[in-house]
Amino acid sequence: MGLAILNGLITSIVLETIILLKQMSFYSSLKTALGMSFISMVAMEISMNITDLFLTGGAILTWWVIPIMLVVGFYTPLPYNYWRLKKYNVSCH
Repeated sequence: MGLAILNGLITSIVLETIILLKQMSFYSSLKTALGMSFISMVAMEISMNITDLFLTGGAILTWWVIPIMLVVGFYTPLPYNYWRLKKYNVSCH
């Protein structure tokens, strides 16, 4: 589970940094990528892993669990992201 969270975070941060490099410097794009995805990605990865654990009884990734995990992973960070948008009145993109 920890490896999946780490891989998800690294992948997200690298991809977001690369995308943001078109608009800002490396330091600014890395800082923005870290700020906008860290908590959301950890929550998403944990919820997806817990869903897999609950439905399969272990860390066994099967084809029928993947769509369920994706839906759970999508909806999990939405309340936090909504709260951040309302609190700071700024979108991340």
